[in-house]
Amino acid sequence: MRKLVYYIATTLDGFIAGPDGADPTGPDGFWPIPGDYIQHLVTEYPETLPVQARAALSVTAEGTRFDTVLEGRRSYEIGLKAGIDDAYPHLRHLVFSRTLAEAPAPAVELVADNAVEKVRQLKQEDGKDIWLLGGAELAGALYGEIDQLVLKMAPLTIGAGIPLFSPKAAFDPRGWELTDHTVLDSGAAIVTYGRAPGN
Repeated sequence: MRKLVYYIATTLDGFIAGPDGADPTGPDGFWPIPGDYIQHLVTEYPETLPVQARAALSVTAEGTRFDTVLEGRRSYEIGLKAGIDDAYPHLRHLVFSRTLAEAPAPAVELVADNAVEKVRQLKQEDGKDIWLLGGAELAGALYGEIDQLVLKMAPLTIGAGIPLFSPKAAFDPRGWELTDHTVLDSGAAIVTYGRAPGN
């Protein structure tokens, strides 16, 4: 069965964006992007680079981990504001939104409700794993369906912002087992956790 993988960049204090929800890696962003971090993504997770980054870095690798990406409306709209209606045309791209009437890009699939049921259907299909891009609202809604966490931890704290999971997520303590980790010279750490048995 395919796994749902929450593959996300986070600060050391557990935030994926600042309080305004804007792209922290954008032109006015606060997130450091050192060269060894970019090289790690190109080598290990090329399919997770958005189309403009793939073009700039001459990345054509299909990738071996994901063939599907799930995104909430707020995360998707960050790309729209930058003029990008499908940042991941090389992946099956689903956007979860109750307010978008139609997808701005033909290949983007809109899911209006029943996010959990949709993910359960996707897990039963053949293919590679499913990448949960975010944001916090969608991650909170799908909390019980997440099989693996891949946290790209920046050597950074921000004090306040958008957390890994929306505060609306149900209180449901779960155990996780560390299955892999990479620490880069720049100080970033990529840690992978799988669900502990019985969780």
